[in-house]
Amino acid sequence: MNHNKQIINCIFERNEQMENILVAGANGTTGKKIVNLLKGSQYFTPVAMVRKEEQIAQFKNDGIETVLCDLEKVVSHTTIGIDKVIFAAGSGGKKVVEVDQEGAKKLIDASKVDGITKFVMLSSMGADNPEKAEDLQDYLKAKHHADEYLKTSGLNYTIVRPGRLTNDNGTGHIDLEKNLNRRGAISRDDVAQTLVRSLHDDAPHDTTFEILEGETLIGKALNVVS
Repeated sequence: MNHNKQIINCIFERNEQMENILVAGANGTTGKKIVNLLKGSQYFTPVAMVRKEEQIAQFKNDGIETVLCDLEKVVSHTTIGIDKVIFAAGSGGKKVVEVDQEGAKKLIDASKVDGITKFVMLSSMGADNPEKAEDLQDYLKAKHHADEYLKTSGLNYTIVRPGRLTNDNGTGHIDLEKNLNRRGAISRDDVAQTLVRSLHDDAPHDTTFEILEGETLIGKALNVVS
């Protein structure tokens, strides 16, 4: 048994009453917020997926388990002992096909093999019609293909499409619709909260929606999504 499998199996055995959540992209700005929210949850235990060995220490020092994985390579070991997945990884526009698209697809396949019960995808506004975008078309096309792959995977899923991400403090309030028909911004804090809230069993299943900063409490906004 390799090191990663040993870690995941230990997590699974230790947290029988809590769900183990794999966070792909845990070292990113939004990913770190997701991990911190999960760490403070009474329902979930985060497992941070990191790409480089030197990224492990920061999570280990905070008592958070990690799994080492490059989304351009083999990912099948990452979902062993995992209950649900949040995909918040991204290439920063450098390898959108290899990471944002194909990396997501590989993690979806691994999730199917290991019986993941919910896959929450961080996507982007514009991913529904990338050809209409004025910029970032390659990125949005990659996100579109990953989203469509998830929709047809047979996994229970939620696809969250935020507008432009900001580093403003979160408000805990959002505007949420399947199609908002407008552009705008939203804080990473509120995006992270929406993603984590989507993990709950009473959250919407098999759905895709857009979010922007707004006036509705995140939990309430999610409750009205069909």
